[in-house]
Amino acid sequence: MAIRTEELLLNVGPQHPSTHGVFRVVVHIDGEVITSSDPVMGYLHRGTEKLAENLTYTQIIPYTDRMDYVSAMTNNYVLCHAVETLMGLEIPERAEYLRVIVMELQRIASHLLWWGTYLLDIGAMSPFLFAFRDREMILDFFNELCGARLTYNYMRIGGVKWDAPEGWIEKIRNYVPYLRQQLIEYDALVNGNEIFLARLKGVGKYSAEDAINYGLSGACLRSTGVKWDLRKDRPYSIYNRFEFDVPVETEGDCYARYLIRFAEISESLKILEQAVEQFPAEGETMGKVPRVLRVPEGEVYVGIESPRGEIGCHIISKGKDKPYRLKFRRPSFVNLQILPKLLEGETMTNLVTILGSIDIVVGEVDA
Repeated sequence: MAIRTEELLLNVGPQHPSTHGVFRVVVHIDGEVITSSDPVMGYLHRGTEKLAENLTYTQIIPYTDRMDYVSAMTNNYVLCHAVETLMGLEIPERAEYLRVIVMELQRIASHLLWWGTYLLDIGAMSPFLFAFRDREMILDFFNELCGARLTYNYMRIGGVKWDAPEGWIEKIRNYVPYLRQQLIEYDALVNGNEIFLARLKGVGKYSAEDAINYGLSGACLRSTGVKWDLRKDRPYSIYNRFEFDVPVETEGDCYARYLIRFAEISESLKILEQAVEQFPAEGETMGKVPRVLRVPEGEVYVGIESPRGEIGCHIISKGKDKPYRLKFRRPSFVNLQILPKLLEGETMTNLVTILGSIDIVVGEVDA
């Protein structure tokens, strides 16, 4: 006699520890196998892009902190970079170096948070503690630099809010070899573990064609063999002054995305090492910017490489002190679109593994 099963509708979230925010996935399951899924977003929507139409350009900067709240420095920068491009502003060299240093520190902090929480999601406790120990040091650097630990509001149109305090650059110089040593221990602790490999290898796999068709970027794109990093391919700020590699894998699975983010920490350390050595001994941290910013009429789109992929800012200006229209390309939102395709036919245990490998931040999904 055949066993008769009935499809079950199950809500994962919006309050679930592995969604890392108020995000919901409605899944239809047949036994343990997912037959279809529907990501439901909007629980964290704050209307940032619409609010920006009634804010001056400088007033918008703190709102960008709240989108990808574990990568606020890069969010700050993409807005400032778009305005500066439209205005044709020249940024002082010292400010550019400070921007690169804080953005690469932010990339490391973001990847450490992802590494620790991802492994916690799939059942490993110790890596979470080590990751947060080393991320805490970066948060201390940011606190010393700008007085905040999460939402920094540090970038300014034309430069940065403040110069680095005395001895701050030396602390960054000392942090680089320290974290390099820790990465060796991370690798020995996790990367060869049989259970870990079994959970990730061959899971959540897609092709380069799928990645391009879905508009994926960052590690989600580079895990399929597509070597594309805006710091290299469309250099902005002073990234063309630094030697670093773009990690690429070809399998397109959860393990490939894991390896890329792990390798990117080392590449960011390379950039930091060069930036502190080249750091100007003196100079201004703000360019010549009008007291009241009136951006010339026109429109601009700029994209930069955030820890999650390409974050873009599109501004339409009518020549006033506020944007006529502002739109962000949010990598968490775009990368999430492939989730239903990846979950179809997978088991419930792999749902968490796949979702975590995409590395979304819900504030950026909802904006």
